[in-house]
Amino acid sequence: MTTPVIEFRQVGLTYPGPPPVAAFRPCDLTINEGEFVTVVGPSGSGKSTFLNIAGLLDAPTSGTYLLDGLDTGAMKDAHRTALRGRRIGFVFQSFHLLPHRSALENVTLAMVYSGVARKERRQRAKEALSRVGLGHRVDTLPTRLSGGERQRVAIARALVSRPSLLLCDEPTGNLDTANAQSVLELLGELHADGMTVLVITHDLEVAERGARTVTIRDGVLRERDEAVA
Repeated sequence: MTTPVIEFRQVGLTYPGPPPVAAFRPCDLTINEGEFVTVVGPSGSGKSTFLNIAGLLDAPTSGTYLLDGLDTGAMKDAHRTALRGRRIGFVFQSFHLLPHRSALENVTLAMVYSGVARKERRQRAKEALSRVGLGHRVDTLPTRLSGGERQRVAIARALVSRPSLLLCDEPTGNLDTANAQSVLELLGELHADGMTVLVITHDLEVAERGARTVTIRDGVLRERDEAVA
């Protein structure tokens, strides 16, 4: 039996008051290796809080969060930061690319503090860009790329450290329909190759791309079947 990539055991987050605000209600959630899970909910539902917890950006105030079987609550901040860098690849709505650095440099920079040798960093960056269909654009600046291509560079940057989890926050939010479809197809291909993909979105059409969907509303996370019941 394989170890889940994500395991929440009554994980919740309450911001201190007065009065205290329960931003994310205690819940259980398991995401296994190779799953494609989407998390859907309206603005203000708690999606960002969930992202911050799952991405080890915020620590929960209750429960236990295991990432690849490791108890993240028992770690010091430095250890948790290192774990995040090794095990989680982030893809954001706004790309967050350096405009005056080439696609190759943007991807390579993701490994600067990883201990990977310079020559290997460049090779791995080229491989990651080829994997997302941009092997011919390695020397191009983000300002000369389409929105869809910039998001592909961001995905390559997320993949280059060979993470356990690809965590995507509204990855099509800044894209037109054609580029959004292209990025979703790429995520589907990565999932088919065995990558664990977690997409957070408010778009029901994007949510339907997942093999499994959970919902968040008013800080309460439920499996789709539970939400409908």
